[in-house]
Amino acid sequence: MKKPKILFVSQEISPYLEDSHMSIIGRKLPQGIQEKGREIRTFMPRYGSVNERRNQLHEVIRLSGMNLIINDADHPLIIKVASIQAARMQVYFIDNEDYFQRKAILKDKKGAYFADNDERSIFFCRGVIETVKKLGWSPDIIHCHGWLTSLIPMYIKKSYNDNPLFADTKVVYSVYDDDFSPAFNKDFAKKATFDGIEKQDLEILKSPTFTNITKNAIDWSDAVIKGSPKINSDLDKYIKKENKLSLEYQSMETYIDAYSDFYDEVLESESVLA
Repeated sequence: MKKPKILFVSQEISPYLEDSHMSIIGRKLPQGIQEKGREIRTFMPRYGSVNERRNQLHEVIRLSGMNLIINDADHPLIIKVASIQAARMQVYFIDNEDYFQRKAILKDKKGAYFADNDERSIFFCRGVIETVKKLGWSPDIIHCHGWLTSLIPMYIKKSYNDNPLFADTKVVYSVYDDDFSPAFNKDFAKKATFDGIEKQDLEILKSPTFTNITKNAIDWSDAVIKGSPKINSDLDKYIKKENKLSLEYQSMETYIDAYSDFYDEVLESESVLA
């Protein structure tokens, strides 16, 4: 029996960012799943606050060099990689001078969310998928953490579903208490449009609030995990109403075993587009 391949796409991973509930899961979960005999790959944005020298990041030339067009502008995709020796795992970083060179992560010095977080999300999601294509690595499950990853489920199910690498890929989306405000740019749906995506697929994104982009991610995912003890109440109700394969919040002592068992359940389930 082949090893299941799990792709982790995370908004935050420790030790590259300060410890948070999400960044600790981003660091510990892939290691724990790898130690259970699964094959893994892990991605995060290369925020400007990530110290390249201290963390020994280096560019992967064979994976870099592609341009992604967002809002009619070309944006070079740069891929870097670093190793967490203690975990025997690599982390791939999505980089771009326009979107990820600034020292702050998602907010400016005054605590306001960056106006281009919508485009940063689009670039990150598409950059991850294009890099996995270049790697020629076919994930059985993609597990997304954080709203910056929210377009991956729709892209995998609509834009890349005819690519043999992703034909049988299941998507798991973790919902955290990482609400943001105000909403994304009103043109977000138009900017996010990509191959195979139809007008009706983007209806909910016409009002691109945190709640709506998360609902869209849930809609296109095969399964959902409550990643925080308490999540947005509207989303909590939405997950229950959708009657989708889901997992309740797991404590830091139990989540690796629980997620591993849940992945097995997801792999045996019907695909969301079946």
